[in-house]
Amino acid sequence: MAGHSKWANIQHRKGRQDEKRGKVWTRVIREIMVAARLGGGDLAINPRLRLAVEKAKAANMPADTVKRNIDKATGNLEGVHYEEIRYEGYGIGGAAIIVDTMTDNKVRTVAEVRHAFSKYGGSMGTAGSVAFQFKNVGQLILAPGTSEDKVMEAALEAGADDVIVDADGAIEVITAPAGFEAVKNALDAAGLRPEVAEVTMRPENTVELAGDDAARMQKLLDVLEDLDDVQDVFHNAAIPTT
Repeated sequence: MAGHSKWANIQHRKGRQDEKRGKVWTRVIREIMVAARLGGGDLAINPRLRLAVEKAKAANMPADTVKRNIDKATGNLEGVHYEEIRYEGYGIGGAAIIVDTMTDNKVRTVAEVRHAFSKYGGSMGTAGSVAFQFKNVGQLILAPGTSEDKVMEAALEAGADDVIVDADGAIEVITAPAGFEAVKNALDAAGLRPEVAEVTMRPENTVELAGDDAARMQKLLDVLEDLDDVQDVFHNAAIPTT
């Protein structure tokens, strides 16, 4: 299990995000704009927007930048209209991949996603071809060494569905998407700060990859994540970190 450490993979992902701070800002701005357009600009009644603004704060985005993009999305300023589109496909070894995008040009986006899949050993699927292998959940992951009892007490009392201790010691809290915010607030109130806190597509099962296959899969994922219109990439591959 050490080679497939969830914690090590989290650190790898965070490291890549730190290297691409500008890309992180672009993704967060698009999420803010879509959340505000769909649910309005009032944080008090728009949980998706609250979560997007939290991501903006975590990325050290200035408050005026956040406000300006909320205003664009709600019609107070002229802005770009982004549409959410999900693509599904297969990676190395038949691993399932979901690619969530926000775009102002569907033709460009689908061409770029299809090209990445075909060039790097994957293949595009149809809508629904792999989504059934994932579950939409709230996921909060705390560092190894965190008190399991403390996490369990706070999380389950707040309505979490499950608390899982991974082989590397990281603690994973799973919630329904609607209960995510309440559980996160309960953990914060207990002084427990997750390293990852997001609503995500969590794979029900994993495909173990090693050697060249693992390297090829990581390359495909990296290329997909680097596309300008891509917001998130979810997959069910277990890839060694060393």
